[in-house]
Amino acid sequence: MDTIASLFSFITTPVSWVIVQFHKLYGAIFGPDTGWAWGLSIVSLVILIRICLIPLFVKQIKATRAMQTLQPEMKKIQERYKNDKQRQSEEMMKLYKETGTNPLSSCLPILAQSPFFFALYHVLNSIASNDTIGVINDRLLESAQKAHIFGAPLAAKFTDSSSKVEALGSSITDVRIVTAIMIVLMSLSQFYTQRQLMTKNVDTTVKTPFMQQQKMLMYVFPIIFAVFGINFPVGVLVYWLTTNLWTMGQQMYVIHNNPTPGSKAQAAYLERLYKHVTHHSKARSRRDRAIIKAIVAKGRDRNDYERKFINGLSKAGLAAQTDGTVVKSESAVAVVDEDGTPTSTSAPKRQQPKRQPKSKRQTGGAKPAGGGEKTSSPTSLSKSDEPQDDKPSGSAGKSAPKSGGGRSRAQSGQRKGQQRPKSPTKK
Repeated sequence: MDTIASLFSFITTPVSWVIVQFHKLYGAIFGPDTGWAWGLSIVSLVILIRICLIPLFVKQIKATRAMQTLQPEMKKIQERYKNDKQRQSEEMMKLYKETGTNPLSSCLPILAQSPFFFALYHVLNSIASNDTIGVINDRLLESAQKAHIFGAPLAAKFTDSSSKVEALGSSITDVRIVTAIMIVLMSLSQFYTQRQLMTKNVDTTVKTPFMQQQKMLMYVFPIIFAVFGINFPVGVLVYWLTTNLWTMGQQMYVIHNNPTPGSKAQAAYLERLYKHVTHHSKARSRRDRAIIKAIVAKGRDRNDYERKFINGLSKAGLAAQTDGTVVKSESAVAVVDEDGTPTSTSAPKRQQPKRQPKSKRQTGGAKPAGGGEKTSSPTSLSKSDEPQDDKPSGSAGKSAPKSGGGRSRAQSGQRKGQQRPKSPTKK
């Protein structure tokens, strides 16, 4: 660790200068030799560094969103080469190269703050070794060695010997209790940050190598910090615990307000947005309108949560427009349907005519011309309609087809499959 920290010795002077400036501020409030003055100086250094890294964090979010737009293409590659993992990885790398995306973009903030981390470690290790470094002179060095955080010296480590800890004005028990608690909190905060990223803010419909890497880091990182944490000075543990808490809060804010499409966080966000929009009958904030506009523009490419949101607005009598606004369905001229086509919601639905019972269909009659009551002509066959004699003779048999066997217009409209009357045959 000392060798790695020495590689970043070029940045130790700026880091020590920032700590000294914050120490002057907090020393005037809590006293120059107190642990509060030096501890808060380290916390303030973390906050300053993370504020400077916000543009990089925004770039990370954009890169992550670019990765999400490739989810359909990734799914196709997985289905096409599901039996050839090597070819699948090659096609994935080719897709990343063509689109200019980087699956490891989430590691950029960690890599960017690594020089500051190792520089702070180098400064605190020099304080523990009673060596001046950067702008920390002999007077500040003596003050930093007297500073204790909950009974543990700022430069003490979990692995330090009893004699070295006693030289710093503390006991080995206090140092190990404080460092153990801080290591556990540091590992838990790191694990929770990765876990909420994997369980809440990831589209689980597509399995990618990037997701597998994140899942692996969720378990590997806490173990790494726990192992290396016993060699960190108390001041470095304060630094790393603070940056983990900052990252966790920052991640919670992003998940709550700008979730990944298709994730559980998006389902919770759209549910809150639905309640807010239906309560006020409109989208009030610019961010809400931007989200609704993006959902409407997707058309058929919406996921299940987005379709549920649009359908819920329709059932509530509201319609999402292409500009992100929400209007009432009665006053809407054109509303974008689920498939992206504009449809009118003001026109009532066409009702299908009721199906008549079989008896009415068989006995349907015509209305008389004079406007009188409707008279129905029987169309069904009964025993009285059949010929009395099956074998008529003479002229009666010849005229039977005209009189008894004739079919009216109402009868010609019989349903298909109904038995026709038997006509008498000639002898």
